[in-house]
Amino acid sequence: MTHWQTAGGLKLAGHLALPESRRIRALPGVALCPGFPSEANGGSRAAERIYPLADRIAQNMDWAALVLNYRGCGDSEGDFSLEGWTDDIRSAVGYMSGLEQVEGVWLAGFGIGGALAAHVAQEDPRVRGVATMGAPVDFEHWGLDAPGVVEHARSLGIITTPDFPDSVDSWAEAARSIRVDRCAAEIAPRPMLVLHGSNDREVSPLDARAVADAHGDAGLRIISGADHRLHSDPRCIAILLGWLDSQITLIP
Repeated sequence: MTHWQTAGGLKLAGHLALPESRRIRALPGVALCPGFPSEANGGSRAAERIYPLADRIAQNMDWAALVLNYRGCGDSEGDFSLEGWTDDIRSAVGYMSGLEQVEGVWLAGFGIGGALAAHVAQEDPRVRGVATMGAPVDFEHWGLDAPGVVEHARSLGIITTPDFPDSVDSWAEAARSIRVDRCAAEIAPRPMLVLHGSNDREVSPLDARAVADAHGDAGLRIISGADHRLHSDPRCIAILLGWLDSQITLIP
């Protein structure tokens, strides 16, 4: 387990996988951004399910791979908010960029992790490319029911401070401000991969098409029969790994 701090001073925890043998001078790096927890107290384990993916990327592909535990999850400090989790991904990019052996950082995220990864990438030129998997195009419905989302987050154990957030209205406004299609347009011409399950009942595949269209040159793959849990779909993982492998030509 590795640790770093956000700009606001919160201590975050993550799983950093590095190749056992170094066959190249500099390693490309990818930060893997988990999706939203789906069960009670799931925040404590939300990131663990993709630790094996990080290990696979490191050992089989000679990448540095970091899985971050967002604030409120695992051993990380703090409480969940979309604004806070965005800052956590931003801080993970900074952490990886500061590693001596890493040259270039990519982002890959599942569900809202993909949406927030795109949100970070649009404003951070250190991010060389982004892969989103099952990402929503916006969080408008969260903004409309912010009190319900906050209470749901409490039930999942990712908000534990009794008086958090200070303002539910501000929390909701931050949710309404994120538009992944607009982010995709700003990410271009940097590469983008957009994956989605055809049977995703949580996020419509139309969201993936909107994001890919906004980018203009994204690799769009709708995986037949797949649902929202793309982290466990071998076809999704194979496509992601192939895309990452194609990115190493972008390292000067």
